[in-house]
Amino acid sequence: MGSLRNPIGPLPSSIYWRRRAVALSLTALLVVLIVWAFNSGGDTGNTSGKSGDRDPRPAPTITPGPDQSGPAISEQPGGRDESGDSDGSNGDGTGDASSGTDGGADGTDGGNGTAGAVGGGSGGQQVPAGSSLPDCAPSALKLTLRSVEVSYAPDEKPVFQLVVTNSSATACKADFGPKAAVFKVTGSDDEDVWASGDCPRTAPGRLLRVPAKGTITHTVEWDRKRSEPQCATPSAGSAGPGTYLVEVTFPGVKVLPASFRLEKD
Repeated sequence: MGSLRNPIGPLPSSIYWRRRAVALSLTALLVVLIVWAFNSGGDTGNTSGKSGDRDPRPAPTITPGPDQSGPAISEQPGGRDESGDSDGSNGDGTGDASSGTDGGADGTDGGNGTAGAVGGGSGGQQVPAGSSLPDCAPSALKLTLRSVEVSYAPDEKPVFQLVVTNSSATACKADFGPKAAVFKVTGSDDEDVWASGDCPRTAPGRLLRVPAKGTITHTVEWDRKRSEPQCATPSAGSAGPGTYLVEVTFPGVKVLPASFRLEKD
């Protein structure tokens, strides 16, 4: 330890101290250089690491997929059409049977010269007399009478329509035969010209089904011939030109009349 504090040699001690100072300085400088080099290397790595997070190249363009602009799906799941016919028949028998029509004559006997009437009953289904359907309550029925045309040419037969609406929640049946729903035509002077019930010997009843909350149309065509009560012989000739009134009498229901005109030749 004494040699470190007091250098021993042929030269003066001051020279040895200077040598030691230079050596220490170089050692310190070397240490500083090593530390700087280490720190510089670390900073470079950090800088490169940071720059690696941001790619200087432009982001690649995303190419859109194939065009899927096909027709939109408009059906509801299951493929069922939810807008089906609400009047279809169901278990309680109250479905609409308006697709059936009842043809045939419901008028009076044409063989004795009385007027004939043809029942079309479009929208109504004829049912047998023994049908289990209940009879329509008059309070549940609304009847509207109209002439198909306001005026008729000489070669045209007047056609009348009786629109029947059932306001109840149950289907029912009603008789629209010539003895139950009596159509009557009168002239401008209140002269009785024709009635469907004047000669009903061969005119059976016509039971029609009226659907619940539904409407049917019973149609009658008049051949312009006159009629007399109890099948009496009517006056000769057909009804002449002029304005006429058609009325319907139906049990328990009031029906407003309708007017029409028969034109001249």
